[in-house]
Amino acid sequence: MSAEENGTLVRRFIDEIFNQGKLEVAEEILARDYVHHDPTTSEFGSGIEGFKQMVSLYRQAFDLQIVLEDQIVSGDKVVDRWTGHGTHKGAFMGMAPTGKSISSTGISIHRIASGKIAETWNNYDALGIFQQLGIVPGQKQ
Repeated sequence: MSAEENGTLVRRFIDEIFNQGKLEVAEEILARDYVHHDPTTSEFGSGIEGFKQMVSLYRQAFDLQIVLEDQIVSGDKVVDRWTGHGTHKGAFMGMAPTGKSISSTGISIHRIASGKIAETWNNYDALGIFQQLGIVPGQKQ
């Protein structure tokens, strides 16, 4: 696939799966042996089913929207800088809905193989989410 096609594939991944909740699209976009590296969601493991469970957790807890801020494509790698927004409307990590709005920035690196996303490394401001929800104290201003 070309660099342009790789970038388009990852934009589809963000828009259709995360923003629209079309989990069935994961079968088309992700490699059968997809690996998801994210220290905050390791309990879901890898693979398409683990990924769907992880996305479901966030979509049930928040009216999640991911905004792609920047994208760099080089060879088989696509790097995204993004901001996630949402309102806490469902249970999250044992916490009842608060109705609070949250925002978190992150960077993801995707490796493309045979026209599908084979691997993702994900890092985002999880502490900031916990502070915004009141799970852990935030910094005093």
